[in-house]
Amino acid sequence: MAKKKITLAVTGLNNTDNPGPGVPVIRAVKESEDLDVRVIGLVYENLEPGIYMEGLCDRIFQIPYPSSGSNELIERIEKIHLQEKIDVLIPNFDAELFSFMKNEQRLLEKGIHTFLPNLKQFQEREKDKLPEFGKKYDVKVPGSINLGSTNQISDMEDKFDYPVMIKGQFYDAYETNNEEQVKQAFYKISSKWGLPVIAQEFVKGIEVNVVALGDGKGNTIAAVPMRKQYITDKGKAWGGITLADEKMMELTRSIIQKTNWKGGMELEMIKTSKGEYYLIEINPRIPAWVYLAVGAGQNIPEALIKLALGQEVQPMTSYKIGKMFVRYSYDMIVDLEKFAAISMNKEI
Repeated sequence: MAKKKITLAVTGLNNTDNPGPGVPVIRAVKESEDLDVRVIGLVYENLEPGIYMEGLCDRIFQIPYPSSGSNELIERIEKIHLQEKIDVLIPNFDAELFSFMKNEQRLLEKGIHTFLPNLKQFQEREKDKLPEFGKKYDVKVPGSINLGSTNQISDMEDKFDYPVMIKGQFYDAYETNNEEQVKQAFYKISSKWGLPVIAQEFVKGIEVNVVALGDGKGNTIAAVPMRKQYITDKGKAWGGITLADEKMMELTRSIIQKTNWKGGMELEMIKTSKGEYYLIEINPRIPAWVYLAVGAGQNIPEALIKLALGQEVQPMTSYKIGKMFVRYSYDMIVDLEKFAAISMNKEI
């Protein structure tokens, strides 16, 4: 059977020490047996490594940051669409999702399909609302306080013992051991991601994660759990291994069923020595380590494209246990022309 030809636009090509999911998403769809994918890379910065990787993207376009206004971002996408006829768009950054969710219908009318959570799903799992999420869906979550200023640090100290995790709304998390460290983390995060800054109770245990895909009707289409084996100073997994963990899978299926989650997600949990699971974060998109799931037998990006196009996708229920991924950095030698082209023309 001939492969279905599609044009896919992907963001998140920053494969640095804080990697975006774009490159592994593209690698995954290129392995599809059903889809023949032409890839349009959408970048914010002219030094995102995905721009320069050979054989990754067919075209590259620079797009404006969502902070410059959703309308400007969507108009740029529509202009690119006139040239390239995008079938499916997979955004990979938390900070841009709001713009794409809000404009889902507008994009669809132009023929650009997405498969994203709705605004209610997106907002109720935000880090500053996690305690309410835990109560509503019967999931254990660590205690947290939303800090609007450093004056609230004493309230936080009344409630939690050190260490305390200090987190940004979208990204960044720091383990702090005293008031001075809390202040440093607060200023660092608030200047970058705004307020509130979240102070979260520290739960001792092993960090485990699940990458999953919900169909929007309560069904789990894919789910693969892993344990981080090597973590960078930014808290990113630089190595991980797939696990056999039925309890974690049940928790994932339950959250997807109760929320009717639509799209990719990553559940970050702490497993305590007593075998209890605390949900510390839900990332509302495919994570950067998704290629491990592909290697273990579940091609989540491919399934997401099919769902976006309205195709029937059967749930994937098995995966290989004990599969590992190890990241590495790699120096690419590139010509200045490419850098100049993306800097000046905003496209290659």
